[in-house]
Amino acid sequence: MTGDRIEIRALRLTGVHGLLPEERSRPQPFEIDLDLDVDMDGAVESDDLAETADYAAVIEATAAVVAGPPHDLLESLAGAIAGAVLHDDHVRSVTVAVRKLRPPVPFEVGSTGVRLTRTRP
Repeated sequence: MTGDRIEIRALRLTGVHGLLPEERSRPQPFEIDLDLDVDMDGAVESDDLAETADYAAVIEATAAVVAGPPHDLLESLAGAIAGAVLHDDHVRSVTVAVRKLRPPVPFEVGSTGVRLTRTRP
């Protein structure tokens, strides 16, 4: 492992996810951070996108998951995002943070969220 990482921060998407009926009645905002563990040696030498993970494609894959079928739990949503990102053979592991920006709680809170890391088998 080289410690090379592609970072995607504060990706804002809307989706219909959550356990409660009010969360399933309309889209709500989510914020997502992704850390992709990628060997960048080839891209550093060649300056060729084919030698690294394409963060635009990763963002598209993430957006497709968030726009897709509902998940009751943020844990499940984050796991589905990780699975989609790991389809890119350049990504050795990914850390996904998903934050619900308007959680259904009776208190003022900036966000609630989960963070998980998955590694290619």
